[in-house]
Amino acid sequence: MKPSTLFMRSLAAVVVPVALAAASTAAQGQQVVQIGLSSPLSGPQSAYGVDNRNGLLLALKELNAKGIQVGGQSVTFELVAEDDAADPRQGVAAAQKLADQKVRFVIGPYNSGVAIPAARVYDAAGMVVLTVGSNPKITELGHPRLFRIGGNDIQVGAAMAGYAARDLKVHNVAVVDDRTAYGQGLAIEFGAEARRLGLNIVKQEFTTDKATDFTAILTAIRAARPDALFFGGYSSQAGPLLRQMVSLGMPAKLLGGDAICDTETNRLSGGVADGRVFCLQARVILGKDEAGRTFVAKYRAAYQRDPLTYAANFYDGAMLIADAMQKAGSTDPGKVAQQLAKGNYKGVAADYSFTEKHDLRFSPLTVYGFKGGQLQALSSL
Repeated sequence: MKPSTLFMRSLAAVVVPVALAAASTAAQGQQVVQIGLSSPLSGPQSAYGVDNRNGLLLALKELNAKGIQVGGQSVTFELVAEDDAADPRQGVAAAQKLADQKVRFVIGPYNSGVAIPAARVYDAAGMVVLTVGSNPKITELGHPRLFRIGGNDIQVGAAMAGYAARDLKVHNVAVVDDRTAYGQGLAIEFGAEARRLGLNIVKQEFTTDKATDFTAILTAIRAARPDALFFGGYSSQAGPLLRQMVSLGMPAKLLGGDAICDTETNRLSGGVADGRVFCLQARVILGKDEAGRTFVAKYRAAYQRDPLTYAANFYDGAMLIADAMQKAGSTDPGKVAQQLAKGNYKGVAADYSFTEKHDLRFSPLTVYGFKGGQLQALSSL
């Protein structure tokens, strides 16, 4: 059975109880607030989408078990999940479906390339949106109810370039991106900071987020003899890319951002990521404090596996919305957005307070490597 099939069966199994709980409590006079999810629940990036959904669902179950009062009225939360397949067109369609269902709070999209075009639909419907999409253009759109709950490409790309120069002693680097809004944006920021630091970019290439054969690109890059290859893209390409680098006898390290910073990269590479892959996530080390350790333990107990990149942020997103509702004394999206903009909330992955553009005021950054096929935190920046 394919992993994606298992994920979708898991999705069906765990979403229904939340919906049933919402229906039963609504009959008792409680207000039901729907929380939308936009993530890739199918396709090459489905592992991330299901991970995001799992984190969000974990939070909604906790909130419903705890019992939330908003303005003196009990509130129950219901998940409405839409599969955007990491595709901009499908993402816009998913946004319209959520708008048509009168969902007023959305966590996602996961992908910048989905978030940018879908943001117009969400804004027109007056929805509050919390996205982890990292392309700087997202918050430059100026939508008053759109917030970024992860780091942006400027922070991640620049920090990875600094780590490569300072800690890895890289001098010559090749840059490849997958031409998505996320991958291209990240590669641009990495390249700009790398040049500023005096690194020599010996080759720049691009591929797509559907590619599986990188032989031609890597053959051209190999001739330039880079110390490292920075890849702006996702694990679904980074894993095969690394496997083919090894097959071609390229000793270069593979560098990247948060979207290659999970065990999928090692699995898809054939288990050769140890000592070869260095990536950066815009979050705290989850095992560093009690909140992070508790979250990981709860996630493992619920899903029998470790969280990937953004499960904690999606968990935090639900908690952040509930906290803002309670402080605002209202479930009205406009009032909740106003509270988010001026408030602060300490979550698992970050402390959430926002700039005027609705970026995080401070985003913790952690560099990871691989040991025994598992992520190992190397440095907090």
